[in-house]
Amino acid sequence: MTTPSRGPDLTPASAVPPGGVSSACAGCGAILPEADGPTHRYLESSAACWSTYGEVLAREYGDPGLFRRVHRLTVDVYAVQHPGRPSAQAIQSVAVHLMSLCALLEGGSGAEGASKLIREGVRVKRRFVWLQPPQSMGPLTVADVGKARGPAEHERAVRDWASSAWHAWAPHHATVRQWCSDVRRA
Repeated sequence: MTTPSRGPDLTPASAVPPGGVSSACAGCGAILPEADGPTHRYLESSAACWSTYGEVLAREYGDPGLFRRVHRLTVDVYAVQHPGRPSAQAIQSVAVHLMSLCALLEGGSGAEGASKLIREGVRVKRRFVWLQPPQSMGPLTVADVGKARGPAEHERAVRDWASSAWHAWAPHHATVRQWCSDVRRA
């Protein structure tokens, strides 16, 4: 099965209940049981994917150590796997969350440094441009993190998910690195 404009479906068949109706998330491509419910205003996702993200966030909010170790990554990865459509808000969101991933994964920054970079990036209006999202957002999605059992497995799943998503955006790494540099100098 191929997800709409995102490449092959890499979600295990076990993620969909037998006889259940499933669909691909328009953002990340995760195959999840169809669900009704809210979605984000500009992060394009299915209701089931948005709900799974909420469950992952709740797990992090409920464990202060886990929150400290991976919450910044979780928020950044979800945002870049759900870039939405070109608009000033979506452009800025993708830009600052990619910059944060760059700082965390390549620059050795901690969550505080990455959050500071986001704040500085948000202050710099209209500097960023739309980056064409990758055909595949990577083989891992929030659904993989949602299946994690216990804090250690959750942390490992988030770190793997972050690496996968960052790698998916590789054609734009030079641009993101330049944005990081420009924002730090501003």
